[in-house]
Amino acid sequence: MRKQSGTEVFQITGARTGLAEDVRGRQRRYVISMTVRTLSVIATVALWNVQRPVAIVTLALGVLLPYVAVVIANAGRENSPALPATFVATPTLPPMIAAPPASGTAQAGAGSTGREYGEGPSPTREPT
Repeated sequence: MRKQSGTEVFQITGARTGLAEDVRGRQRRYVISMTVRTLSVIATVALWNVQRPVAIVTLALGVLLPYVAVVIANAGRENSPALPATFVATPTLPPMIAAPPASGTAQAGAGSTGREYGEGPSPTREPT
């Protein structure tokens, strides 16, 4: 595949970056952090008799940076939250047919006022 200049490329999947690209990025971050560590050790030597507090800070940076760089380099691959789910849940829809009424309830019909038993005052009873 040729890369054409001026064309816009769209990413159509949520796939992770390739393993080679991931390793290359981690190596790049490690080399950059080791370069900063080397410069901080050189600054410690150069500033030891001139600016002792600054030299102590650069010494601490030079001592702690290798541990941080190794932890970052060995962190492994990223977990992208934008990756598509492998399981697609079925949508929950309301039932198409209503459930039949329970057998213990009264139905409106002959001789009934249309109310359930036990609801409200009785039509033949007068309030006292």
